[in-house]
Amino acid sequence: MGVTRAAVLAIDGGNSKTEVALAAADGTVLACVRVGGFTPYLDGVPGSVSVAAQGVALIRAELGLPADEPLADLLAAYVAGADFPVEVDALTAEFAARGWARRTVVDNDAFALMRSGTSRPWGVAVVCGAGMNAVGIAPDGRHARFPAIGVVSGDWGGGAGIGETAHWFAVRAEDGRGAPTVLRKAVAEHFECASMAELVEAIHFGRIADDRFGELAPLVFEVAGLGDEVALSIVERLADEVCAWAFAAMGRLELMDADTEVVLGGGVLRARQPLLMAGIERRFAERAPRAVLTVADERPIHGAVLLGLDELARR
Repeated sequence: MGVTRAAVLAIDGGNSKTEVALAAADGTVLACVRVGGFTPYLDGVPGSVSVAAQGVALIRAELGLPADEPLADLLAAYVAGADFPVEVDALTAEFAARGWARRTVVDNDAFALMRSGTSRPWGVAVVCGAGMNAVGIAPDGRHARFPAIGVVSGDWGGGAGIGETAHWFAVRAEDGRGAPTVLRKAVAEHFECASMAELVEAIHFGRIADDRFGELAPLVFEVAGLGDEVALSIVERLADEVCAWAFAAMGRLELMDADTEVVLGGGVLRARQPLLMAGIERRFAERAPRAVLTVADERPIHGAVLLGLDELARR
């Protein structure tokens, strides 16, 4: 294969894994590999881009391509840690310096998720995995995005938020400050504790890590399915939050009255929990009835390739 056949070198860089794909102008994927996580907040920008470099090297080896020539016309990198303009600029400079393509575009990995589930170059995506985020692209190319860095940027939700809230309600149910809930017993038992008081002590003294709250998300949906009012309130709050992200992005881009494709992704939403999905669909029917909801099935690298091809088509 000659290098001239490659149009896009696409990268989807997430916290748990990085996928790198080389695609021809007609969208044919010539090679696709997976390497380690893309975590610039831990490894720094050069270190994270070096992880992607491992994937690029694997593709060169697989296709027999020389190490000193660009692989494609465009490098389309959609990666974690590209939240603020200064971060996008730093990542763009580092990727461009590697010489893998003649031109480089970098943005947040949520855009790749969005494009993986849309039939056209514009739409909105809401991610609900460990945390939450949303992005959008308007037909005229305008973007909507959020910092999405946790409580400090006004976020709640995702597996961690759901679990932490369930724990909070369970503690208060046991000590009398809150309403009774099945979560009181279920949360304690999940961590093999006899009571919430024992669990609180175990977390306080480091015997149980507080970063395990995300494990409780499936439990919350299970208890909600039993009709537990407290668990149901958490599911309803999450439906509110998913829609708040989506409607904010759609409002900024003037898409509330359009047939906007809204892609739902991340582990919590991909699970298609019936109570959560019903709540989301009900809110969309009330406020954005023309929107088309879809749960992402394609991997985000598919969206990264399409975004690269979209960018080439505009030039």
